[in-house]
Amino acid sequence: MDPGFMRQLEALRVEYDAPMVITSGYRCPAYNVRVASTGSAGPHTTGRACDILVSGPRAYTLLRLALAHGFTGIGIKQHGKHDKRFIHLDNLNGTLRPQPCIWSYR
Repeated sequence: MDPGFMRQLEALRVEYDAPMVITSGYRCPAYNVRVASTGSAGPHTTGRACDILVSGPRAYTLLRLALAHGFTGIGIKQHGKHDKRFIHLDNLNGTLRPQPCIWSYR
């Protein structure tokens, strides 16, 4: 994982003041091909992205704080089973897509 990303994530966690369960962090290109539509390249292959298990009011709080902490790629999945809901965060600064960017998952 990228040290700058980890510092940014830790600053977010401190202000969030609750555990943040990371369900996906760094992915090698081969694994990313199997699990993501981005092929062998994608946010998780940079070491500057993660998915955080969160739902309900805590998701809103995390989203608000993530924006304040300068995360520029935010994906939101808040449908389906609660144990499968998450928020993706990255700080890629336009390396893979225009930034800032917020999207939702199907």
